[in-house]
Amino acid sequence: MLTVISDTHGTDSHRLRGRTLEAVREADAVVHAGDFYREPVLDALFDVNDTVYAVTGNNDDGPLRERLPEARVVGYEGATIAVKHRSRSGTTGLTMLGRERDADLVVFGHSHRPEFDDSGAVPLLNPGSYAQPRGNRPAHAELVRTDDGLSGRLVTPDGEVFAEFVVPVTDD
Repeated sequence: MLTVISDTHGTDSHRLRGRTLEAVREADAVVHAGDFYREPVLDALFDVNDTVYAVTGNNDDGPLRERLPEARVVGYEGATIAVKHRSRSGTTGLTMLGRERDADLVVFGHSHRPEFDDSGAVPLLNPGSYAQPRGNRPAHAELVRTDDGLSGRLVTPDGEVFAEFVVPVTDD
């Protein structure tokens, strides 16, 4: 399983709890789409799972910016996933990133709103914020490889699954 999280906004703790903590522990890998806030939060996340692929967010401190890229590509079970916290040009910029990187999926954060949008050229996934939802439902995403591609779901820290989706994967 690949667990996708974002927007922790912590100073010294990963702030994981409930199903989100379980999902991070159980994951083959974790993708964090930025806004840890302070470097100890990244280190605390590595204490839970030692395979973390992360990018910086607009609120991250200098030490995080030195350690993490603004964007990256992650391979998972034959899928190509582009990751970036946000794009100043919105979904257009995120879609362009996905097309430039030949991605099956683009993961992003910033809005704290969990959502999956497959209406464009590249599916877009925002896992929301499990720690600071800002009026949205607290959430993370869980992805597993199936014969159809990546089967995904958005899940609350309490374990409620409130959206399910499939990302087709192009096998090259």
